[in-house]
Amino acid sequence: MLVSVYVPVLVTAALAALAPPLARRLRPRPAAWALVCVALVTAVGWTGSLALLAFTGVAQIPQIAREGHWSVAVLRAEDPVYLAVAAGSALALAAGVVSLGVAAVRQVRHLVRARQECADLPGRAELAVVDDDVPLAFTLPGKPGRIVVSRGMLRCLDDGERAALLAHERAHLAGRHHAFQVLWRLAAALNPLLWPLASTGGFVPERWADEDAEDDARGSAR
Repeated sequence: MLVSVYVPVLVTAALAALAPPLARRLRPRPAAWALVCVALVTAVGWTGSLALLAFTGVAQIPQIAREGHWSVAVLRAEDPVYLAVAAGSALALAAGVVSLGVAAVRQVRHLVRARQECADLPGRAELAVVDDDVPLAFTLPGKPGRIVVSRGMLRCLDDGERAALLAHERAHLAGRHHAFQVLWRLAAALNPLLWPLASTGGFVPERWADEDAEDDARGSAR
C-alpha cells in the first residue's frame, strides 16, 4: 500500500496541471462534464489516501494496536508510515473536511438567496428587466430560473445583440451551469490542489453558453 496510497495525490497534482490546457482545447460541454468527473474522483481519492495514511500511522501506536488486536511489527513491515506523515495527513484531512463544510454552507446560502431573489423579482416571465443604468445581465437559478437584465444593458445593445445575450443567459439556465460551479468549488475546498481546475471551470460554462447561443442563432436563421 505504501506506493499505491500516494497515487491519488500524484494523479491529482498531474490533473490540476493538465486540466486547464486540456479544457481549453475540448468542446465546452464535454469539458465541463470531464472537469466535474475528474474533480469528484480525485477529491474522493485524495480523501481516501489521507485517511489511509493517517490511520496506518496512528495504528502503529502500541496502545491503539492492543485495542485493535493487530501486530505493530507486522504493520510497520508491510505498511511503514512515519508518525509525522500520519499526523500531517490527519491535519490535512481535518482541514479539508472543515473547509468542505464551510464551502457547503456558503454554497447553500448562496443558492437559497438566489432562489429568494428569483421569487422576489416582478412578474413571472423568464426575463426580468430591472431599472438600473449599470449594464448587468445574469441568471438566477430557481423553479423556474430567471434571466435578469438591466435597462442600462438593453440600451447598450441592438436587437441582434439583445437576442444573443438572452440566448446566452438562457443556455446557462438550460445547462444548469450553476450546479457545475458548485461541484467544482466543493471539490476544491476539500482538496486545495484542485483550485486550478475549479478556476478553469469558471470560463468553461461561458464558452458552453456562447456555443449554444450561436447554435440557436443558426437554427433560427434557417
